[in-house]
Amino acid sequence: MGGLKDELLKAIWHAFTALDLDHSGKVSKSQLKVLSHNLCTVLKVPHDPVALEEHFRDDDEGPVSNQGYMPYLNKFILEKVQDNFDKIEFNRMCWTLCVKKNLTKNPLLITEDDAFKVWVIFNFLSEDKYPLIIVPEEIEYLLKKLTEAMGGGWQQEQFEHYKISFDDNKDGLSAWELIELIGNGQFSKGMDRQTVSMAISEVFSELILDVLKQGYMMKKGHKRKNWTERWFVLKPNIISYYVSEDLKDKKGDILLDENCCVESLPDKDGKKCLFLIKCFDKTFEISASDKKKKQEWIQAIHSTIHLLKMGSPPPHKEARQRRKELRRKLLAEQLELERQMKELQAANENKQQELESVRKKLEEAASRAADEEKKRLQTQVELQTRFSTELEREKLIRQQMEEQVAQKSSELEQYLQRVRELEDMYLKLQEALEDERQARQDEETVRKLQARLLEEESSKRAELEKWHLAQQQAIQTTEAEKQELEQQRVLKERALQEAMAQLEQLELERKQALEQYEGVKKKLEMATNKTKSWKDKVAHHEGLIRLIEPGSKNPHLITNWGPAAFTQAELEEREKSWKEKKTTE
Repeated sequence: MGGLKDELLKAIWHAFTALDLDHSGKVSKSQLKVLSHNLCTVLKVPHDPVALEEHFRDDDEGPVSNQGYMPYLNKFILEKVQDNFDKIEFNRMCWTLCVKKNLTKNPLLITEDDAFKVWVIFNFLSEDKYPLIIVPEEIEYLLKKLTEAMGGGWQQEQFEHYKISFDDNKDGLSAWELIELIGNGQFSKGMDRQTVSMAISEVFSELILDVLKQGYMMKKGHKRKNWTERWFVLKPNIISYYVSEDLKDKKGDILLDENCCVESLPDKDGKKCLFLIKCFDKTFEISASDKKKKQEWIQAIHSTIHLLKMGSPPPHKEARQRRKELRRKLLAEQLELERQMKELQAANENKQQELESVRKKLEEAASRAADEEKKRLQTQVELQTRFSTELEREKLIRQQMEEQVAQKSSELEQYLQRVRELEDMYLKLQEALEDERQARQDEETVRKLQARLLEEESSKRAELEKWHLAQQQAIQTTEAEKQELEQQRVLKERALQEAMAQLEQLELERKQALEQYEGVKKKLEMATNKTKSWKDKVAHHEGLIRLIEPGSKNPHLITNWGPAAFTQAELEEREKSWKEKKTTE
């Protein structure tokens, strides 16, 4: 009953809006009284004059709005409606009220009766919301049905082009815009008026009159057993047959229920393409014009009986409901998709903020690394400058010492040759010791420098590994984030390449420091060997050279060469040096 009420409300809405002449949303009470009386008449609802006068009594409230009229309409009319009224008459009454006000004045290719049928079809296919409109999907469905009924080919591209011309703020067409669309022949070019009218009538019969199939066939009489041509009309629960297709002279009905069945019969009595309809109390023999028509009628009747068994509505109503449910589902999915898109956009914005924070941290880390590298380079330059200064100073000192040695040598030139050689040996020994000491200092300095370089290299490598790990984590994000981070990754790779170049420079410097260290180490070894050789020479010559000094009163030591030329203290010193030499060897 709810579906019938919704269908009735659509036609009544057209009538109500037609009575609203000034578009204020309200209609005078006198007009609503007339409308209510006419509705009761065509819907075969008992009149209640008392309730009508009570509800629409004259007062100072003025016209009544649609919402104010709905309580009376629901209580005294729609709730009392039974399915025993003439739907065409009801629609004619509502159409008569609204056609003059709304139908276009432009010449149309269809008659007013065809426009009425299109208007009724619009009410059937329109959405269940007000103001009534028909959405593009239902427009396409209707135009396809009309094109098929006219025997033409559907032009999908033409309809797609028509949909593009739709206003973005417009969800569909009104009834009068639909009538104008069909009446101007935009989608029926090449068809005459009669063909278009017949197509509208055929679609009207199917969608509004629930005609599932119709056509001429021969029927065998029950009494005289003669065969007569009749116009058969199949509906969801009945097959009516008429003298002709104008439906004016009805000859009978075949009531269908879930117990009926249809069977094919062999040809007999000169009749072909026979089939039998079995009902509860009667059977009907019918002859189709050809085998194709026979099979179509058998299939149509069989489908109708199956729908009765299942309690399902007619196919076109069920298809309309499925389309509406599909549109509702698509709308819900679209709303859900929009919600998800908003959530993704919010998440993306949060991700962008996180990436911006990471970028700032990376920039700060790069800045700190650059500062540290600058300090390191400055320290390295200072160390190199200091090392160069020390080398120059040592060279200067060495030159001064050599000059002193040369000067001493010239002064002692007149001294005994062996004394000069000994003094020269002592001077060279002192120089070698100084070189050894300086080499050890250089070695220690180079070792510290190498340790510092290694520490800086390790720190830099750890920091680079952190950057590389952060870069790998950023790369493993979603593809959408990868495109946005591509530019940042290039910058990071450049920074990484620069850092790797700096690391290679540090490695080269470390190798150079190692080479310097090896050179200093070799110099130290040479100085040590030189020192040992000078010690040996001094030890060898100490027994041959002794300064002429006053003799000691102490007893002289006796050696294999005779009386010793040295004292006891000198002997102890010599023994001590021999022991040290033996220990080092």
